[in-house]
Amino acid sequence: MEEKFIFSDNIPIYKQLLEQLTEKIIIGTYEPGSKLPSVREFALITGVNPNTVQRALTELEEKSLIITKRTSGKFVTEDKKIISKMKKEVLQSTVDDFLKNMKKLNVSKEEIISYLQGK
Repeated sequence: MEEKFIFSDNIPIYKQLLEQLTEKIIIGTYEPGSKLPSVREFALITGVNPNTVQRALTELEEKSLIITKRTSGKFVTEDKKIISKMKKEVLQSTVDDFLKNMKKLNVSKEEIISYLQGK
């Protein structure tokens, strides 16, 4: 599977990697129960320092999206409730950011609703 990771300069790399890995888990690129590449493999795939990769993976583990099996490596959780909960958190954060940006632009709720109904 060809991995695609894109990074920008304005956000710390580990946060971008964390977001992109979370997205790949949520959409099923990395399926529940699947084995993840090693830290070194991720570093090669992404072109990111292994310490940065480890930092992102540690946060994923703290969020229970991945688990480490001591001798086997890192795996995506098989708990679909955890993945669903994370999907809702990402949705909430995305909508909150969108609404904040629309407020800055003085776009009313009615304008947003009208636009969305036209889609």
